[in-house]
Amino acid sequence: MKKIALIAALALALPFAASAQTAPAKPAANAEAKKAPAKRQVTRKAAKAVEEVTPIADETNIVLTDADLEVAKRVSLGKAQCELGADVTVTADEKKPGFFNVSTKGQKFRMHPVESRTGAIRLEDPRAGAMWLQLGNKSMLMNQKAGLRLADECQTEAQVAFAAEMKKNPPKDLFEGADAAKK
Repeated sequence: MKKIALIAALALALPFAASAQTAPAKPAANAEAKKAPAKRQVTRKAAKAVEEVTPIADETNIVLTDADLEVAKRVSLGKAQCELGADVTVTADEKKPGFFNVSTKGQKFRMHPVESRTGAIRLEDPRAGAMWLQLGNKSMLMNQKAGLRLADECQTEAQVAFAAEMKKNPPKDLFEGADAAKK
């Protein structure tokens, strides 16, 4: 019984002892906080202004293969309208064939084609970790480092026409006729 009373007394006393030891440290922390200058946050407007005038870095160490240059010929250029009112603009880099400038919402990327096994057109900016994936009927812009889609369901005029054609003449189902082949 004495052990239980002793344990209960210690359990009640420990929080008071801990607060008594940490109480003198608070004024010292406050004094240090007063000495340190306050950190200022950069406004979105200021960050956007800096981003707009900052040139896109040249990736001189990337050498495109002939296959990459063939993929570059199939990239849809111009402004693509995306879902939720976003848009992405893709322009060819005049100084370096096969490279593209991709921009959206104040973000700029310098991308180059990467051959894909699926036939999709893929542009990448390895410095920023961004990727532009272009299919026949839509495109998307992704930030691979953060694992986010920056813009989705993007379509140029050519992709809108391709999507309309797909609705009129849907592609064959991959498994259509598979049952007939088994019999």
